[in-house]
Order: sequence, then structure tokens, then C-alpha cells
Amino acid sequence: MKRYRTEDIRNVALIAHSGAGKTSLGDAMLFDARSIERLGKVDEGTSTLDYDPDEIRRKITISTVVSPCEWQGTKINLVDTPGYADFIGEVKSGLRVVESAVVAVCATAGVEVGTENVWQFAEERSLPRMIAVTKIDREHADFFKTVDAIRKAFGTKCVPIQIPVGSQEDFRGIVDLISMKAIVYNRDSGTESEEQDIPDNLKEAAEEYHNELVESAVENDDELIEKYLEGEELTSEEIRYGLRKGVVEGKTYPIVCVSALRNIAIQPMLNAIVSYLPSPIDYGKVEGKLPGSDETTERLPKDDAPLAALVFKTTADPFVGKISLFRVFSGTIRSDSQVYNSNKDATERVGQLFVMKGKQQEPIDEVGAGDIAGIAKLGATASSDTLCDKGNPIVLQGIDFPQPTLAMAMKPKTKGDEDKIGTGLARLTEEDPSIIVRRDAETAETIVEGMGEVHLEVTADRLKRKFGAEVVLETPRIPYRETVRGTAKVEGKHKKQTGGRGQYGHVFLEISPLPAGSDFEFEDKIFGGSVPRQYIPAVEKGIRESLDEGMLAGYPLVDFKVTLYDGSYHPVDSSEMAFKIAASMALKKGILQASPVLLEPIMNVQVTVPEYQMGDVMGDLNKRRGRIMGMEPQDSNQVIKAQAPMAEMFRYAIDLRSITAGRGSFTMEFSHYEEVPAAISEQLIEKLKQEQEK
Repeated sequence: MKRYRTEDIRNVALIAHSGAGKTSLGDAMLFDARSIERLGKVDEGTSTLDYDPDEIRRKITISTVVSPCEWQGTKINLVDTPGYADFIGEVKSGLRVVESAVVAVCATAGVEVGTENVWQFAEERSLPRMIAVTKIDREHADFFKTVDAIRKAFGTKCVPIQIPVGSQEDFRGIVDLISMKAIVYNRDSGTESEEQDIPDNLKEAAEEYHNELVESAVENDDELIEKYLEGEELTSEEIRYGLRKGVVEGKTYPIVCVSALRNIAIQPMLNAIVSYLPSPIDYGKVEGKLPGSDETTERLPKDDAPLAALVFKTTADPFVGKISLFRVFSGTIRSDSQVYNSNKDATERVGQLFVMKGKQQEPIDEVGAGDIAGIAKLGATASSDTLCDKGNPIVLQGIDFPQPTLAMAMKPKTKGDEDKIGTGLARLTEEDPSIIVRRDAETAETIVEGMGEVHLEVTADRLKRKFGAEVVLETPRIPYRETVRGTAKVEGKHKKQTGGRGQYGHVFLEISPLPAGSDFEFEDKIFGGSVPRQYIPAVEKGIRESLDEGMLAGYPLVDFKVTLYDGSYHPVDSSEMAFKIAASMALKKGILQASPVLLEPIMNVQVTVPEYQMGDVMGDLNKRRGRIMGMEPQDSNQVIKAQAPMAEMFRYAIDLRSITAGRGSFTMEFSHYEEVPAAISEQLIEKLKQEQEK
């Protein structure tokens, strides 16, 4: 692929609610730009952009994929992102390296919750946007109704620059609202079209939308406003100039209409991307920090500036190795050179550079400012790392990956696969940093955290396919605790005579409760030497070694005090071991006499939901034994603060999505331990004992 000037590059993310046709739209753009020879279909598993086996099987986009094409001498790097809510980490990584986004909105479904979410992500990065109303050829498609829904959701800055000629089965082209001409397509070929006069039945609507478009365009330039107010007619070039200025500045969001499957109106959309969406030059300088400092520095999007590139995507392949996709913000990176990773303070050797076309790699010699490419087999580099010149270091802002919302225990299906699972998970977390893997030492489980059920299922599928490790996902065990609510005095005596030297240890202990969070306390109240000083550490050690197994269900004991107040010894038979055993025996007996109870972990939960869904969410939290602690407004949402038992919250990510149709989000962190209610405790202890017996 040839080298492009920075001003002739458009980095565009395709974002949408799942199923809105965004990937099909990307495939059609690649086909019309002659980047691919055959127009694939997602439903048939032949899409260029959805090539991963999991994507083909599930018919959804799972990974962010970059595929370039050329249109009118301009290189368009299409960054296709997932629409499914479980993969928002991929969306955020794609949006971090583009200057603009195309938001696909289905003409039958309209604005959906995923549309609102990805719009908000683009808003957070202040990205210029174009809206593509897709599936105009489908049954029940209604462009004008969809435009109304878009404006209701995102404001009047959303302005059509095209309207459809025909609808549903009869969709055959568009009216260009700038030139005020119809572009009608040959029903058989899809790519062939001719310019015609606007059909009579669309003239009134076209005139109305044209006037709106002109008003929107002139608002972005003082000279155009003056000319417009004086009643002078604007030329098409002046309208385009005003429109582009508005789009680049984020004041106008143009709306186009397409059918990807029938390949209608894709070319006018490509024209609009080249004409109105910003280049890296329009985006301007990028800011970063000096390594190890809060001091800011900046880079300009120029080929001869110092290098500053961000790795935004890593793919792990057991055969090819690691592939790192990166975006160059300034400077030039060349094949067979060296770069400096300022996050890891490591020098990396760059082998052959390449651009990705779906799963195909095309070798290139160098990548200039504003462009996107890939490198294989970097050593220390991971997603979010900055590559730069060692003599001019910079750390660019990384990718804001979301916090996981669902945790599952991952267990091998067959024994002996533990090493494969460990290696595979390490590679997959490099590929997808929104997956977090940790070992729970208390429950001896490998816990995998992700954004939802499908996210974790895909991770398990990839472990099997890429690394040959079959796993089972289960609900994690809960780290319960045990404590006492009463006081007890107990005796522990260990006496054994075996012919030679015997064993003798004898203690009297008092067990009493402590305030929550106190853990464990040991007190020595021996007077007069009833237990010699050299054996008292052994008594404490015997008790501490018994703390890991409670008497109710085998969980660790906490928040209580043991006082050693009396005992006896034998001058020959007593030993440290004998006193350890005596203390352990006394503790086990005493715990049962001191009103033992089961404690469960309580979580602090913050749920962000639209105001009208508060009642449903609060009702659901109450069913989970949750306590509402307060509420506060946040933009157009409400944040509900609550506390709820961990046992009730494992599947909350799935249930909240169901209750709020995907509009709700939550964060959760450990708060404290609380006593399990008696009715639940009895059932739980019985169940836990049965599990331990198994």
C-alpha cells in the first residue's frame, strides 16, 4: 500500500448497537473502494471484518478490527468495533485512536440503548460524528421516523444531508440535499448509478431538509451567515465548506442513509467521509507527559516530528505470536528499526511493519503521522503503551478500560490442564485488558472477571481453540467467616502415656467476642507459673493454627479473643507440641459453646440508572437483601448507593442489564462482614457441609 500524506488520512470508527448493520456497512465500503473483491455477509460467515471463528459462530463482532481502503486519493482506516455490551473495552480502545466515528442506526429499530452508550463514549472523547441510517431496504424501515428519534436522543445538531428515494423494497437511491439531485442505483448491479431530477413526491421534503441543512452550515462561518441573512443564494461549495467546518468542530452531525446488503448509497457516504470528517491535521496536536513526571509535553501530527505512537490492540496467536496494532500520532516508524517503550522503559526491536485487511497482512516499509499499522513479536509492549524516540520520550494517555462486572470461577475440565490455562489466560489478558484474572488463595479458585456472561464464555472458547485447554465456568465460592457472639470458659487437656516419655498439656481458655474488624487477639493471664513461660507461645500458636477452620462450616474464625488464664504441666511429659494440641482442642470445644455465627461479605454497590428506572432497580436490590444508603443525581441519571451481600450479587451484571434494557451500570467493592440471618444461615451451613463432604 502506498504512503499517504497525513492530511489524506481519515481514521474512522464504526460504532453502533449490536445488530444495527455496522460490520456489513464496513464490508460494503471496502468492496466499493475495491479494497476487497467480494462483498461478504455476516450471516453467511464470509465477512472480511468479522473473521474470528467466535464471531462467525455467534454472528456478532467481538474484537476491534482495522481495515484500510482508498477513496478519491484518501486513505480511510475503518476501525470496526463490537456493538455487544460485553465488549465495550474493545470499543474504547478503537475510539482512542480515531478522529471521528460513524454511528450506524437501524432504520427499523431506531435509536437503541447501545446507540446511546456508544454515542456517550464518542462524546467523552469529543469526536466528530456522522450518522448512517442503515437497512433502509428492510421491511418496516422508516428513515424520517428514525431521524426524528435521532434528534430526540442527540439533539438538533443531527442534520440529514441525504434522504432516501423509495423505502423498504423500493429503496433505490438518495437525494443529495446539497446538490439537490437524486442519485438512483441500478437495481441489478448496486454500484452503478445515475443522477436524476428529484422525484415529484420528494420535492417538498427535499426542500425542507435542504433549508435546514443550509441554516446548519452557515452557522459555522461568519461570512456565510452574513451572505445568508442578506438573502444571497449559497453555492454548493459554500454549503460544503460550512458543513465541514461544523462537523470538524463538533457542531453538526450529518445523517446519511444506506443499504449495505444491497450496496446502495455506499459511494455517496464514502464521499461524505472524505469531504466532511477530519484528518489527523484537523485534530491537531496530541498531549502527553514526560516519563515519571506530571509535566506535559505535546507533539504535532508531522512525519518529521519526534515519534509518538500508541499501541491500542494486541492479539495473541499461538502460532504467529503477539501482534500489536498501533496508531502513529507524530513522527515516522520504519521496518527493521528500534523504538522506545516509555511505559516499560524498554527498547523494542521493530521487525516488518504491516497493515491489516481483516485477517490479511500487507507488508509496508514505514508508517507516517496519523496512520495505523501493526508489528509482530514485540517483547515487553502491551495495549495502552507508548512507543517513541528514546531521545524525545513521551507517555501518551492510555486507554480507559472499563472495570469488570461479572466474576466466575474457572476450572479445568480435565486434570493436568492447569499450566495450559495459566499460559492461555496470561496471553488472553494481554489481548483483552478488560479481563482480570486472580487467584483466590482462600477458596483456592482461579477467578476470571469480565464485562458479562458472553465475554467470559468467549474467553473460555478461545482458551480451548487457541491453547487447547477446556474449562468450566462456575459461580465462585463465597469467602464466609465465622465468629462468636457469646462467652465461654473451656478446658483442654492432652495426656498420652506410651511406655516411655509421655505427652502432657493442660490449659483453661476464655473465649469472648470482639468488635467487627478486630480479627483475633490472644491474652496471657497466667500467674504463679501454672503454665510455664516457655509453653505460652506454643498455646498461642496452637490457637492461631486452628483459626483457618471454624466449627460451623469450616470457614476462618475472626473477631474474637482468647484468654489463657490457667492450666497445669508435668515436669517430664510436658512439651510445646502437647500444649499446642491442648490449646487447639480447647478452642474447638469452646467455639461451639460461645454462640458461633456465620458472617458474609457485604459489598458497597453504586448503580447508575435513568431516573424512570429507579423504582425497579431499588425493588430488585431489596429482594437481594440490599440496603439503600442514599441517592444522588448525575447528569440525566440517578446514582443509587446501597450495600448488599456478595452472595446475592454474582449475577447482578446480567440481571441489571435485563431490568434496565442495558441502560444501567454499576460498580462494586468490598465493605465489611455481617452476620448471616438465622433462617438463611441454617440452610447455608447444611449446604456447605454437604459440599465439603463431597
